Amino acid sequence: MKTNKIKLIAIVIAFFGITTFASAQKSYTLDPKSSFSVAGTSTLHDWEMKSGSGTGSANLTIVNSKLTNLESLTVSLLAESVKSEKTSMDKVAYETLKTDKNKNIKYILKSAEKINETTWELTGTYTIAGVSKIYKTTAKTTVTKDGLNLQGSNKITFTDFGMKSPTALLGTIKTGQDLTIKFNLNFNL
Repeated sequence: MKTNKIKLIAIVIAFFGITTFASAQKSYTLDPKSSFSVAGTSTLHDWEMKSGSGTGSANLTIVNSKLTNLESLTVSLLAESVKSEKTSMDKVAYETLKTDKNKNIKYILKSAEKINETTWELTGTYTIAGVSKIYKTTAKTTVTKDGLNLQGSNKITFTDFGMKSPTALLGTIKTGQDLTIKFNLNFNL
């Protein structure tokens, strides 16, 4: 009789342990206040274009206020939501991004590896101007009261995505080949 009670208690503990762990993974939605930017150089000045209107989702496991698993993550950004302080620069950027045919910039996570409590290495596919490339990104994570904040950046080039560096004023102003994509994402329940 005593042995059966112990077995029953072990089964109940195992059941609740598995149920608690399984229910810890939840689906989160990208907060519209998340921010994205791309920065570069030109023969005239350094420049930056920003957007705050992406959509996306993530499947995360947060246990005891710590991110323990990042199962999936997708982000989509309307390419023409990326803006500078100059309309003429935006027009050139949209031509370079081929927004007439490629309306969105996308990111899809392929895998995530935990480096330490707040740092993860993400491997994912960026799709820009209709071309997809896989990049590794070191991201900083912070568990918030509503979900997760994820910050990071990637160095890319125009040629990585089949784009030509933009020029202006009959080629007298040239954009540098190197770009930096930065993101500050908030995923909430």
